Amino acid sequence: MKTLSENKCFGGVQGVYSHASKATGTDMTFGLFLPEGVEDGPVPLLWYLSGLTCTHENAMVKAGAQAHAALYGMAVVFPDTSPRGDGVADDEAYDLGQGAGFYVDATEAPWAPHFRMESYILNDLTDLLFSEFPLDAERQAITGHSMGGHGAITLAAKSPGRFRSVSAFAPICNPSASDWGRKQFAAYLGSPEAGTAHDATCLVRKGALDAPLLIDTGTDDQFGDLLKTEALAEALAARRAEATVRLQKGYDHSYFFVSTFMADHIAFHAEALAR
Repeated sequence: MKTLSENKCFGGVQGVYSHASKATGTDMTFGLFLPEGVEDGPVPLLWYLSGLTCTHENAMVKAGAQAHAALYGMAVVFPDTSPRGDGVADDEAYDLGQGAGFYVDATEAPWAPHFRMESYILNDLTDLLFSEFPLDAERQAITGHSMGGHGAITLAAKSPGRFRSVSAFAPICNPSASDWGRKQFAAYLGSPEAGTAHDATCLVRKGALDAPLLIDTGTDDQFGDLLKTEALAEALAARRAEATVRLQKGYDHSYFFVSTFMADHIAFHAEALAR
């Protein structure tokens, strides 16, 4: 692991690090905020998964998570959204290839050798974080925005017992039935139908999610038709899941929206992590 930068931030340290990933076969970069007091013992960890076109840097700089996490003594990790570099497959479209890993392990050429973001998050980066930093593996939570919201819900659903709470900002809720999903699942997994195993709505219908869930989506989200919030809300209601879905009047898909409700999400996770 290499330290790329470390800056004092709300009493703690915002670091940026790189490492060679076994999962992706590439060098990967991530940001990690460690709050004040980590020298006294391991602290809880919140995962923040970013959306299409983002790197580790977008949410780290724009989402405002550090100020709120510092209040609760919580660490926040900001992974990248895909493998990158020479020899890594890419596409001219913004919603496929580098910057658009969709948090799945690809099985199809030319994506399969490197696009293994599910394994990277759940195994590779996890092993590194808990071996190199004073983090409490028993107290983890996960959140994300857009494609990252899809990732947060689905990875939590596929990892029962690991995350004490889950939240999402304008998540892609039903990607196997959306143009934000069908295209990517066909490319990475061979068919849109294969994507149902990585679809929040489909997983909730099966009762796969075992953690409390908070979702915020703006009523003026310019990608509302692609998100399919209603499908997930119906599945949550049918399962009587422990979930809150809030439609925020006038808000769009931007980081202005994310930063507005970040305090609510951090508080939601802090309550679960304190139990």
